[in-house]
Amino acid sequence: MNATSPEGTPDATPEPGRIVLLTTSHRVAPGLLSWPAWQALHTADSVFCADGAHPQLPYLREAGTVVTEAAPTAEDLLDACAGGRTVVVVATGEGEPALTDGLSRLAGSGRVRMPELELLPASYDLPGARLLDLVQVMDRIRAECPWSSRQTHQGLAKYAVEEAYELVEAIEDGDRDELREELGDVLLQVVFHARIAEEGEGTEEDADAPFSIDDVAAGIVAKLIHRHPHVFGDETASTPEEVKEHWLRTKAQEKRRTSITEGIPLHQPGLALAAKLASRARTAGLEVPLPPVEGIGYELLALAARAEAEGVDPEAALRAAARVYRDAIREKEAGQSRDTVGQ
Repeated sequence: MNATSPEGTPDATPEPGRIVLLTTSHRVAPGLLSWPAWQALHTADSVFCADGAHPQLPYLREAGTVVTEAAPTAEDLLDACAGGRTVVVVATGEGEPALTDGLSRLAGSGRVRMPELELLPASYDLPGARLLDLVQVMDRIRAECPWSSRQTHQGLAKYAVEEAYELVEAIEDGDRDELREELGDVLLQVVFHARIAEEGEGTEEDADAPFSIDDVAAGIVAKLIHRHPHVFGDETASTPEEVKEHWLRTKAQEKRRTSITEGIPLHQPGLALAAKLASRARTAGLEVPLPPVEGIGYELLALAARAEAEGVDPEAALRAAARVYRDAIREKEAGQSRDTVGQ
């Protein structure tokens, strides 16, 4: 039954229409929109976009969509969609908060008949898409920051070590918020070094062989695929031991080293270095006796080798013991302070 006015005549109030707020992700290639988004654009009576430089505009126009470059107010949209018309607003940035606030105020006033409102995501971020933001931010910082623009691989090396230790501390403390932050700091070091390498400046080696973050990612992807034939190939592995065997075999084929000690960084902490050497010897089936020399260094070497054989990380074990010792020191200090106050 049609609505009627108090005089008994049909209500002439036009249909309020439909407003579609179309959101897109700048992390997806322009033009890659969902099918519902394209349907809304093709059937719309009007399409607005406040940003004349919006990356989607050239592709929308190429597809035959007429786009008005304007920032309509909430009242403008109500007028544009009156009579049952559909209006699409291509959102900019993180959306159109001013516009949605205006529409909310109109709806809350109770004075107007609101159109149908729809938020339509036209493109979605894929997992890992925010990494693109990090690369973009790093590019700008490298170009515009007086400190960052002068950094070199050599100058940043110490920060990579510091951030790695802070990450280990967050893991051992079990602090998930800190873990997330420290992972970001470590990731920054990777992106920073890759950005410097991309410029091909600084050392002679950089100039001869520049590479980008994409090259870094491509290299580790290829390595992971090659070292996991049980996932990406025809081999099988049902236990962690079999996986490790695949890894060591493919790694040996890649490196073609003449000694099992090659590739072990000598600048790592001493206990970790000793444990790594012991692990390589044990994995290779070499029974190498420890040097029969007296001294603290050789005693520590023996302890590190023993820890590795028992499946214990000597560095982590020593840090755990050091924490207990630190707490004992603090307790002793607190006790002395109480004794002093009581005297």
